[in-house]
Amino acid sequence: MSSALSPELRQLWLDGISAGSIVPCVGPGVLADVVSTRDGRRIPATSDELIIALNGGKPMSPKLMFEFSRAAMNIELKRGRNAIKRFLDTTYASDEWSRAATHDWLRALQPAYVIDINRDTQLLDSYAGIPHQVVLGCARLGGSAFRYLLYRNDGSGYVRIEPELGDPALPTLFKPLGAPLPGGVVKPDGTRIAESSYIASDADHVDFITELMGGFAVPAFLKRRREGLRYLLIGLRLQRDTERMVLAELFHGAASEPAGWALLPDASANERRFCTRLGLQIIDADFNELIGATTGVAENRQLA
Repeated sequence: MSSALSPELRQLWLDGISAGSIVPCVGPGVLADVVSTRDGRRIPATSDELIIALNGGKPMSPKLMFEFSRAAMNIELKRGRNAIKRFLDTTYASDEWSRAATHDWLRALQPAYVIDINRDTQLLDSYAGIPHQVVLGCARLGGSAFRYLLYRNDGSGYVRIEPELGDPALPTLFKPLGAPLPGGVVKPDGTRIAESSYIASDADHVDFITELMGGFAVPAFLKRRREGLRYLLIGLRLQRDTERMVLAELFHGAASEPAGWALLPDASANERRFCTRLGLQIIDADFNELIGATTGVAENRQLA
């Protein structure tokens, strides 16, 4: 059942995020105001935008335009997995993008736990200089039963750590679909290397979701930490099966009545069914009403 965003509800969310009992979960909509500082083009964020950028600025066939993961699978089969990685690295490791208003809002709040299904680095940039840890989703990782990479940042750079070293007391940024790490990774000898990990193609999603369902794509400390939490979906439409399947597993152990809230203006029937199944309350309001933005993101691109 839909309801409008009231000042009381907004305050409830702000208090919950500050206390760590409500987890912001952000999607492509929060990047709607992000543009290149060089040529003014928007950062590719939605499925359609990513497909067109991947294909050199041109749409692909209707069958491949259905979802980015399908288009990525097509390119991976033709040109190899590294072609997808190069594209995502080039797109998201660049420093040419303006800041998203939502990420400035989150930076001011400094949540203890955030889920970000985008593949950019703005959330990670928001914690620069602050000790935190990052969980990057990964697929088909040789020599490991896990489908994630865990990094710690003491304020000076990222260091990859083993799963058992995850610290539940540190702010945790979960990027299930991956990202490039800003500034790279600090090796034991002090040198830095670029490092990134992505869930992109259909094959990646199948592997990652399978391991999510089996419990191997979320660190043990985070499984314990997420028990009884509630979630606030911001800039995230729920129209695609892959994203719904990922979120359904990430929300395992959530509180009830409600498990959280989804800011979904004009929610579709599929979105309503999914939210009902997960116990999420739909709020018929744009997320900009929450963050107080008045420009740029007001149009909030639909994730077709």
